[in-house]
Amino acid sequence: MRITISGPPGSGKSTVCEMLSARLGIECVISGTLFREMAEEQGLNLEEFGKLAQLQPRFDRLLDERMVRTAKEKKDIILEGRLTAHMLSRNGIIATKIFLDAEIDIRAKRIAGREGIDVREARRRILEREECEASRYRDFYGIDLSDKSLYDLVIDTTNLSPEQVVDIIISHLEA
Repeated sequence: MRITISGPPGSGKSTVCEMLSARLGIECVISGTLFREMAEEQGLNLEEFGKLAQLQPRFDRLLDERMVRTAKEKKDIILEGRLTAHMLSRNGIIATKIFLDAEIDIRAKRIAGREGIDVREARRRILEREECEASRYRDFYGIDLSDKSLYDLVIDTTNLSPEQVVDIIISHLEA
């Protein structure tokens, strides 16, 4: 089974993806990891690379092409990424599409804890990144990130543990 997990920064995508992968016994691919690797290859931090990607669509396209290729090659895969559900749909690849979300203050706390930074700084980075990504995806692909109609399941992770989120997803898959 193919599963996509999307959502904004700090919503729990990567954690849930890894936990779901372990529970289902199938591989997961995390786009943020690939994007960070691409940033390092360019000698840039994530914010700098995001700005470069805004000017040069080739970086987003390379990432998207890799995710689509992976989905075509593997029937059992979990793909985590902001655009993965859109890219698979556009390429006629069937998948269960899941969107995770959480309140901005909770997402900022999660990121601050993970990255060892101040919550206000995490919030600023999140908002800057979301604005950059929303602009890029709208301009490059005509995708409105605020439109959740593509997704089979939308989960607010604000007050849920990652384990609870995984349980909800598995229940959805079994239904």
